Amino acid sequence: MLEWLLSPIDASRAHDVGPHLSWHARSMFLAWGCLVPFGILSARYFKVLPKQDWPMELDNQTWWVAHRIAQYSALAFMMLGLYLILTIPAPTASVTSAIWVHRLLGWTTLSLGAHQFLSGWLRGTKGGPTDPRGQMRGDHYDMSIRRVIFERLHKTSGYLALVCAVLAMLTGLWQANAPRYMWIGILLFWGGLGLAIMLIAPRLRRIPTYEAIWGPKNTRAQD
Repeated sequence: MLEWLLSPIDASRAHDVGPHLSWHARSMFLAWGCLVPFGILSARYFKVLPKQDWPMELDNQTWWVAHRIAQYSALAFMMLGLYLILTIPAPTASVTSAIWVHRLLGWTTLSLGAHQFLSGWLRGTKGGPTDPRGQMRGDHYDMSIRRVIFERLHKTSGYLALVCAVLAMLTGLWQANAPRYMWIGILLFWGGLGLAIMLIAPRLRRIPTYEAIWGPKNTRAQD
């Protein structure tokens, strides 16, 4: 059984991919397989915590801190993975003729990821009674055109990036002729994550960002 788990699916291709490719894969999986989903889940389900006295207690920053830590950590691992693949010596892995599919998905994922960070930096000002600068007027509080565009693009490109990342990881496993335990481990991890979401999500309050920050009467935005 152990030998079967450690053996690649295609025995006709070698599995020795070298340190650059192996750590490239690990870095990208940590970034897109673990940290990015956690960041998305924190923004989707933890704007109002289960024990939070909402709407008496507003603008809980826990989800925002978790979201930023997850996404910036993912950026660090993503940059490491990119560096490793760009500085690889002569190819050591046996690849198929469809390597272009993985490369296309990989660069698309990186482009969408870069868009996420750029859009986040250009999201505009906050405003409102909880603004740290004490300014009521702001792109978010006023729901300016800039903020509306940001929310639509940020969410859409984020989910699209995650889909591309999953496909890139799966095609990467195939290109590297990864052993069976890697396939099984990743699928079990994602399956467990999906099951946890199904069990936990009904118990959480999915509150729009605008209402989570400024209360249920402020319904100008539906994030």
